[in-house]
Amino acid sequence: MASTVDELTMEYTEDGTLLVKELDKAVLTKGAWSTVVYKYQDWSKPKQEFGPVKYSIRRYQKRDGEYRPKSKFNISSTDQAKKLIDILQNWVSEDDKAEA
Repeated sequence: MASTVDELTMEYTEDGTLLVKELDKAVLTKGAWSTVVYKYQDWSKPKQEFGPVKYSIRRYQKRDGEYRPKSKFNISSTDQAKKLIDILQNWVSEDDKAEA
């Protein structure tokens, strides 16, 4: 278990094989509840190579000095990520106009 946000990772190795490769991460929030966005790839056993880039948003709760995973949302493709970006940009633009 990680005791700091910087130690959090989603890399996963089993029997000496890296099955989830973390490509990058960004910390959105820190504190008792932390949110981290990961860019990653899964290992494909049949193809013997890493698959397409995916993204994951994960929430962690710090208890007894260690971060524990509480929830996650996986974005399964770049196309899905782009759609989510477009939706959020539209909503934020609408909110900015409403506040002006």
